[in-house]
Amino acid sequence: MSRIGRLPIPVPSGVDVQIDGRAVTVKGPKGTLTHTVAEPIEIKRDDDGTLKVERPNDERQNRALHGLVRSLVNNMVVGVTQGFSKELEIVGVGYRATAQGPRALELALGFSHPVKVNAPPGIEFEVPAPTRIAIRGIDKEAVGQVAADIRKIRKPEPYKGKGVRYAGEHVQRKAGKAGK
Repeated sequence: MSRIGRLPIPVPSGVDVQIDGRAVTVKGPKGTLTHTVAEPIEIKRDDDGTLKVERPNDERQNRALHGLVRSLVNNMVVGVTQGFSKELEIVGVGYRATAQGPRALELALGFSHPVKVNAPPGIEFEVPAPTRIAIRGIDKEAVGQVAADIRKIRKPEPYKGKGVRYAGEHVQRKAGKAGK
């Protein structure tokens, strides 16, 4: 049995979960998320209000999907109650970010032009300092994808460490040219 898949999913008060065949809809104070569950896996509501993810047998594919589906549905419940956020740091002389409202960013990353980034639906940007970016939203996958896309614009380079990195990310540094 999957250690993650067998755990019940607690549903806090104020969160409404609707199971309609394969579609699971979670509605909470921050918004609504919908997910279609993979074929053999089933989600059932227990008497105490928690959700239980079940698989029909111990085939390899079903075992793989069991924990995945449980994690995805749990992330939906957490997202509509607390939300998710990712922090990015910008390192480099003259590198900075400016907010163009809650849904757009303008990045100066050493290119000849500023880079504009627009947020997809459900994602908001916050710039607490010129070298820090906070990405917030209710969908964990979307928040992580937007953070990865922004990081991809100018990855941290190994010699001086300049670029966009996740907050707390360690960049392995290389030695430069050896002097004579």
